Amino acid sequence: MTKRDVVQQRRKQNRSKNSLTTILIIAAFVFVVVGMVILTQYKPVGQIATITRTTTAQKDGLSLGNPDAPVQVIEFADFQCPACANYWSVLEPQIIKDYVETGKARFTYSPFSFLGQGQAWDESIKAAEAAYCANDQQKFWEYRDMVFANHNGENRGAYSKERLVAFAKQLDLDMKAFNACFNSGKYSQQVINDNKFATEQGATYTPSFLINGKIVNAAELVQAIETSLTN
Repeated sequence: MTKRDVVQQRRKQNRSKNSLTTILIIAAFVFVVVGMVILTQYKPVGQIATITRTTTAQKDGLSLGNPDAPVQVIEFADFQCPACANYWSVLEPQIIKDYVETGKARFTYSPFSFLGQGQAWDESIKAAEAAYCANDQQKFWEYRDMVFANHNGENRGAYSKERLVAFAKQLDLDMKAFNACFNSGKYSQQVINDNKFATEQGATYTPSFLINGKIVNAAELVQAIETSLTN
């Protein structure tokens, strides 16, 4: 082999190496870009607390208990409200046991969603809309429990879209139906109407409870029920 042949062969080898290097660089770049796209689309939901509450009371949409119960209670609450979450955790189980399951009172939840105002993603309103979508599958009360069990304050991302969807998955809802409902904004006007209803009834804070035309707070609730039962 002549010196010229050796030089040409080395040049050919170098060109092959350069081509391979270029291909590897391009492949690595594509891999990085694809990875970044996936990461930007994927938003972790974090840990999800679960809770299972059982009751013998009749469930009918957003109402719990006998429709003919002598006392009718309407709760006005915001899913982001810390006091609402505290009522749900501490006092509500006793209210349900002593008054709802015994047929003395019927309890209705009425969303009063205002704590997310001014936020790009209004967690109060969106949580209420999601709860209505769960209600389409007769799972309102279970979904409500999931929302309050995962409360962590106001406008802190507890009720991001990803987490609200994850709650539905945790309850084994029909996700195709739930997502279609939630993404369409099916209940956006309903939640607006709920806010109007709450203010019309005199509610100015959450949680507040309407009993016999009177608004009371959580600390007054038991006495208000007892008074209504004796009148």
